[in-house]
Amino acid sequence: MEKEKEGILLESGTNEIEIMKFTIQGEFYGINVAKVKEIMMAAKVKAMPHAHPAVEGIFKPRDLLITVIDLGYYLTGDYLEHESRDLFIVTNFNKMTVAFRVQSIEGISRISWKDIQKPDKTLTHGEEGVATGIAQCAGELVTILDFEAIVAEIAPETSIQISEVEQMGDRMLCDKPLIIAEDSILLQKMIDDSLERAGFTNVTNFNNGQEAWNYLKSIRHDSDLFDKVNLIVTDIEMPEMDGHRLTKLVKDDPRLKHLPVIIFSSLIDDQMRIKGEQLGADEQLTKPEIGNLVHVIDKLLERFDGTRRSGEAQ
Repeated sequence: MEKEKEGILLESGTNEIEIMKFTIQGEFYGINVAKVKEIMMAAKVKAMPHAHPAVEGIFKPRDLLITVIDLGYYLTGDYLEHESRDLFIVTNFNKMTVAFRVQSIEGISRISWKDIQKPDKTLTHGEEGVATGIAQCAGELVTILDFEAIVAEIAPETSIQISEVEQMGDRMLCDKPLIIAEDSILLQKMIDDSLERAGFTNVTNFNNGQEAWNYLKSIRHDSDLFDKVNLIVTDIEMPEMDGHRLTKLVKDDPRLKHLPVIIFSSLIDDQMRIKGEQLGADEQLTKPEIGNLVHVIDKLLERFDGTRRSGEAQ
């Protein structure tokens, strides 16, 4: 059954998310509906030699060859018996289409990001390390998985590549203050390493949009505001406050609205791009494009400098 995205995407900037709940061995997990392309009955899969143990293989439902990840094995380390009622959640993010085997779909819940809590301790491995957060959906505690981090671990070549920045050669150091809002420890480190290699020396990280917004509110009346922040890079999916809500708050604020905002997310597609434009985002990039992110930061910082010099940002 193919998901009609048009009917499911939420109004921009409401800080809400729709979670599709599914089960593996009786445990409830969740995925952002915006990542789901369709749900299919599990099909015969062709095994691939020398693949990651969690990669079940490939199948070709129509004209598209799709990799299948055995999510049960990835989460538990055990090969679970495949059942005829198993389902494939076919996802689309980071410009990739990947299927995940699950045991059942339990419905969709609409909740606020404020109601999603990050686990107290994030481990490097295990399901805690790939949890965007924990939420209560229809009376059940649901672990919302970070599918982006799962794919990055299984296939690192599909994620952010610092080599894209290294290919730029030596660059001048830049101490202009940047704010990054990103909840994934893995991806936050990848972005930090890439920006450091690109010469940016003044980067402040926040684990979600709420933390970034709290900081911006605390400095918004300062006379030296624009010595403390020149540009914001934000993910979309984050506990407490998502990147769309953060963008809306910044662009609706008369003091902060001149700050360039880049949405840097695995979810960027045509419809998400429209939402970001409606909220006033200056640029929107798909997450693996770290080299492009550096170029866009350069461009927007130069434009912001011009705005400040003309007095429009004061």
